Amino acid sequence: MAGKVWKTMKNAIIYIHGKGGCAEEATHYRPLFPDSVVFGFDYKSQTPWEAKEEFAGYFNTLSGKYHSVTIIANSIGAYFTMCALSDRQIKRAYFISPIVDMEKLIADRIGWSNVTEEELQEKGTIQTSFGEVLSWEYLCYVRNHPVTWSVSTDILYGRKDNLTSIETITAFAKVHHASLTVMEDGEHWFHTEEQMRFLDDWIKAETEH
Repeated sequence: MAGKVWKTMKNAIIYIHGKGGCAEEATHYRPLFPDSVVFGFDYKSQTPWEAKEEFAGYFNTLSGKYHSVTIIANSIGAYFTMCALSDRQIKRAYFISPIVDMEKLIADRIGWSNVTEEELQEKGTIQTSFGEVLSWEYLCYVRNHPVTWSVSTDILYGRKDNLTSIETITAFAKVHHASLTVMEDGEHWFHTEEQMRFLDDWIKAETEH
């Protein structure tokens, strides 16, 4: 028993939720990593520059207590992770429906809103009909701070993802030498019983490699 506790305390998993999610979602992953301590990160950041400070601080606090740290990140949580933790010692990353090309997503949203970049630059921010706020400052930051990521990464993607195309996710996986698993009936938000079972099986299979 003592040996098991020692082993457990040597490995930490940080779960980083997506927009509208919460740190409590981490409880779902605890049975999948019985030899690790799974933490849910209750972050407050809304922008990549806020994440750069908040995520780094949280990671540094944990990394000093554990032998290794693995990340499970969802949607924009994965994007913030890449923006903030690219230079940290991360053993492995599991990305679920990650936002991997924020500039393209913002450009798509500008198109969906029937506005131009010039209008966005002039107004600074524009409220869209689908509930998102377009920000010129955000777009400029994304362009000036391209993602660099070299952590060993496994990606789970739903073919019906309405935010990231299969071409975009495939290109990212190829460039970053990440494994890519596609669920044909998967959506951006993995939430149905079938989708969550697929997600669990994916993690189990990847952890055996």
